[in-house]
Amino acid sequence: MKLEAPILITMGDPLGIGPEIIARAFQRGAGVGCVVVGNLGAMRRAMALLAEPWPLAVLDSPADIQACPPRCLPLWQAAGLPAGLDRLPWGQVDARAGAAAAACIEAAVRAVQRGEAAGLVTAPLHKAALAAAGVRYPGHTEMLQALAGGVPVRMMLANEELRVVLVTIHLALRAAIDAVTFEAVLGTLRIAHASGEKLRIAVAGLNPHAGEDGLFGSEERQIIAPAIAAARAEGIDARGPFAPDTVFMRARRGEFDLVVAMTHDHGLIPVKYLGIEQGVNVTLGLPFVRTSPDHGTAFDIAGRGVADPSSLEAAIRWARRALAARDVS
Repeated sequence: MKLEAPILITMGDPLGIGPEIIARAFQRGAGVGCVVVGNLGAMRRAMALLAEPWPLAVLDSPADIQACPPRCLPLWQAAGLPAGLDRLPWGQVDARAGAAAAACIEAAVRAVQRGEAAGLVTAPLHKAALAAAGVRYPGHTEMLQALAGGVPVRMMLANEELRVVLVTIHLALRAAIDAVTFEAVLGTLRIAHASGEKLRIAVAGLNPHAGEDGLFGSEERQIIAPAIAAARAEGIDARGPFAPDTVFMRARRGEFDLVVAMTHDHGLIPVKYLGIEQGVNVTLGLPFVRTSPDHGTAFDIAGRGVADPSSLEAAIRWARRALAARDVS
């Protein structure tokens, strides 16, 4: 895929901060070469929150980005969106908003699959709104996986200091522990290894002190260590399991290129602690590039005109780098 094709940015939940951070990112110059997939009314309402609103240019297809005048936000409207999204109250769970967010994601993925766009950046959606709309997927990762044909995927959260790939994501903690299997850990290591060249991968344990030789749990000895050994036999530079409370510090200092963590919060807390404004959510394993901010819809500040677009801008930069790497290879 050539980089001349646009990157698509889905608007996310229209009642959250997604539309606003998109508008701000474009005004700050981050949206060059990007097309927003969304709803005219919702994006126009978000643009009105800015001190100097830009006009919106409605495109017939993403390929029409070249016809978009300067200082305009290029918008491609997904088909079948509910009417009146711009009249719904900010910051509330609404099935219509969930349906709209899901429709934008599906339309964007199909456009990428048709070769009309280079990659995908997704603004935040709200899981409760998705559920209210009858969408059976709990979040972006699962929905994108299904739209891509069910390929194995993993969530990576990253910034300039730390990259973390998760074995399990949106599961209750009790269920997540059961989902830490030999196959899941090995599959994660394979996907992480395929995301870059010569990666040094650290594997965090599940239990305190990585189990302390079985004193605090057996998962490290029975599941995680054998998966690491199998990965190393395949030529993957994976090491561990290491104590979860220190391995992220070691990676940040340069000893490893990324960390594989067993559960959602084990892996995401260290990255988010370093600064949500620079964090990027990347879906590894998809046949196309997808990134996202590492924060949610922020319903508490939606519509107030104070949302920070920095994480979205970081997601756009990460998508561009990923696409450039694919183009070179």
